[in-house]
Amino acid sequence: MVHLYNLHPFGSQQVVPCKQEPEQFCGGGRDALFVAAGCKVEAFAVSGQELCQPRCAFSTLGRVLRLAYSEAGDYLVAIEEKNKATFLRAYVNWRSKRTENSRVCIRMIGHNVEAPFSETFRDQMSIIEMPLSEPPLCISCCPVKGDLLVGCTNKLVLFSLTYQIINEEFSILDFERSLIIHIDNITPTEISFCTGYVAVMSDLEVLVLKLESDPKNRGSVNHHPHKTNSPMKPAEEGISNETSHLESDDFVMCQKPMELLGEKSKQSGVSVTLESTGLTDEKIKYFHVQHLLYRRFAPDISSYVLPDDIKLHSLQLLPIYHTGSLSSNGKNSSQEKELLSLFCFYSLPHVGYLYMVVKSVELMSIYQYPEKSQQAVLTPQFLHVITSNNLQCFTVRCSAAAAREEDPYVDTTLKVDYSNSYKTVKTQSCIHLLSEAHLLVRAALMDAHQLEPGEKAELLEAFKESCGHLGDCYSRLDTQHAHLALPYYKMSGLSMAEVLAQVDWAAEDGSQKYERGLIFYINHSLHENLDEDLSEELAAKVVQMFHVAEPKQLPYILCSPSMKNINPLTAMNYLRKLDTSGFSSILVTLAKAAMALKIGDLETHRKEMKSHSEMKLVCGFILEPRLLIQQQKGQIFPTELAVHLKETQPGLLVASILGLQKNNKMGIEEADSFFKVLCGKDEDMIPQLLVDFWEAQLVACLPDVVLQELFFKLTSHYIWRLSKGQPPDSTPLRTSEDLINACSHYGLIYPWVNILISYDSSADKNYTEDLSKLQSLICGPSFDIASIIPFLELLSEDTAAGLSVHVLCRTRLKEYEQCIDTLLERCPEAVIPYANHELKEENRTLWWKKLLPELCQRIKCGGEKYQLYLSSLKETLSVVAVELELRDFLNVLPEDGTAAFFLPYLLYCCRKKSLT
Repeated sequence: MVHLYNLHPFGSQQVVPCKQEPEQFCGGGRDALFVAAGCKVEAFAVSGQELCQPRCAFSTLGRVLRLAYSEAGDYLVAIEEKNKATFLRAYVNWRSKRTENSRVCIRMIGHNVEAPFSETFRDQMSIIEMPLSEPPLCISCCPVKGDLLVGCTNKLVLFSLTYQIINEEFSILDFERSLIIHIDNITPTEISFCTGYVAVMSDLEVLVLKLESDPKNRGSVNHHPHKTNSPMKPAEEGISNETSHLESDDFVMCQKPMELLGEKSKQSGVSVTLESTGLTDEKIKYFHVQHLLYRRFAPDISSYVLPDDIKLHSLQLLPIYHTGSLSSNGKNSSQEKELLSLFCFYSLPHVGYLYMVVKSVELMSIYQYPEKSQQAVLTPQFLHVITSNNLQCFTVRCSAAAAREEDPYVDTTLKVDYSNSYKTVKTQSCIHLLSEAHLLVRAALMDAHQLEPGEKAELLEAFKESCGHLGDCYSRLDTQHAHLALPYYKMSGLSMAEVLAQVDWAAEDGSQKYERGLIFYINHSLHENLDEDLSEELAAKVVQMFHVAEPKQLPYILCSPSMKNINPLTAMNYLRKLDTSGFSSILVTLAKAAMALKIGDLETHRKEMKSHSEMKLVCGFILEPRLLIQQQKGQIFPTELAVHLKETQPGLLVASILGLQKNNKMGIEEADSFFKVLCGKDEDMIPQLLVDFWEAQLVACLPDVVLQELFFKLTSHYIWRLSKGQPPDSTPLRTSEDLINACSHYGLIYPWVNILISYDSSADKNYTEDLSKLQSLICGPSFDIASIIPFLELLSEDTAAGLSVHVLCRTRLKEYEQCIDTLLERCPEAVIPYANHELKEENRTLWWKKLLPELCQRIKCGGEKYQLYLSSLKETLSVVAVELELRDFLNVLPEDGTAAFFLPYLLYCCRKKSLT
């Protein structure tokens, strides 16, 4: 069983223009659809030129509860409700009803029609009333004989399809009630009937019977009910009696789940009685009952009401007929079909069950639905399931099982010989035959646990060979399912070279034609990262194939790793023949440039690369990433073109890889690995080109890039190179000034930082760019400072570079007092610029609470920096005199200070109020 996601074998979808909301519907053979709404049934054409157009309409007695169509007899039967009463009516000769007001004949079942009225029946629709003693609940028509089975409470009524012969040229359809099947304790919700096989379903039970017509038992059935031999064990009888007693006392006894197959199903305890209602013994069709299947499910005992999650639905008997069953005139006849195999299907909301019920009864498949199902329909090839949100599709084994019944010699050791005999036949029927053979092998593999290791290996080999034959068919035939060549070739295990070796490259007349299936398979295979290299000869043939059949794909397939053995001169010749007016010429240009590079023709390479702008070249690389990157055996390899661009146009290379990442054609780690391999670096070494790529990512602000992770990569690498005194291995593509102007994540470097750096005249010019970029990132608005604190240990504060980074980080962490101490000790020139930039708003008090006392203390101590401290103190007093009132200003001045030194600032503080 294979679940086909979003794939259904339907040729089209049509909308039926109903006038009212449909209440019931059913198919009307191959050319009609019946839709019931209100008190009317409409028939629509579903074939020919009048597709989905109204065909006819007729009124019903009341609202339609159930609707069924029988191809045998071409009649429609309905259960209708009017005034809380239900009626069973059959509509025959409905194709003659041209208009809604056309005359309609209504007659009772079995009513003899006199000859004078025969001509009126020929051209008008008839409604046959079928009275019942109990209300009908469900209906089913036999697809072979056209007999009608009606389900009522605790019984089934069988109406045999008959024909009243009016004269030699004309007969009318009629029914005869021929049999009543009494079934105790089962109220049918759905039934299904096919050539004597009866399936009955209630909310929790399924019963499958076979009505036998063996004349040896003829004496056991007369016109009185006959109970079949359905023994109930004494213990079960006791439980049944006790159940009745307890239920009367408001207790409910729930029976255990049960599955009985074949003869064991007689032990179910369900009593089945046949009552013949035919007029004469000669018309009795069925004489006794054979039990085939009984299945009972357990209800949810936590609820008094049976929940929908456990109720059964979609009961169906699916017949498959002998393929050679034809009528005397050579055409298929529904009434002459010979039953080959029969399958029974029913479903719970989340699981479906499929049984074979002919010759032997066995469970074939269990289908698990991913969603709650509403209805399911079984066909010989597929199971279609309507769920709450989707239409699900599953493959089934009905055809394979029936084929084995028809031809028992086609066993698992012969699906290959069966296939080989049709290997060279190019017909649609050959695909059907090969598919059946393939299904037989798959059916055997599903029961592989019962096989010996040698048998299983032989089956697997047969499976692969059948897949190969099917791949050949779909690749060589002009069929709408040509795309199936790809999955079948994949399952066959054949390599691309083995498939190509079987291709007839030229017809007898010298013409060349390649079918869609082969092109589809080769094209998709070359787009995958297959660990397979085609020889130069096969690669040339592939190029020739696409030049003839799909020239637009030629630049793409030349980039495949499997085509690396192609002669570049051959590839260049085919590329030059391409007419680029109908598709992207940039790909052809890049493919030519790559091939010119392989030939060693640098002049042609430069000419092609200059024929388009850099932006268009980037777009070309995005269309076909394999021009730069190829993968084999899970590893990344830069192409020869990528290596050349690293030396000649590194900016174009970085922009192209960035474009691939932005368009989700390359991941972050994959891009990092690419640059490391390209530059010949180990995993632990980071080339400058990769740093350029990281910086370009920040500039581009890619939405799928985690900013903090990118910040961490850049800052940790900047710090590492600064700590080691390691210059970049290539010239950076962007300076710090470029990044500040182009990217908001790089901030303007604070002015006091430049003073701090200029103080150290021994700074190495080789790494000033790394330092500026690091400082700019720290000064930016997006950087999380705490993430690089552990790495700051690598950077010594003994150098101006290290000191600037440490002070910047402490400042971003708002450790201003520690920063003031450090600057006063290491670079007093930077103290006042630092305070002017950082000590603002809520931090402004640090001017007089921290900076003023520290300067006064250091001036007292004297030393070589006395003049620097004194100059800083004067600027500090100017700021404090502006900020504070006179009393507060006096309180912050040192008690042992010289009055003459502080007097000018005191006078300014006094006058500023009068000035304002």
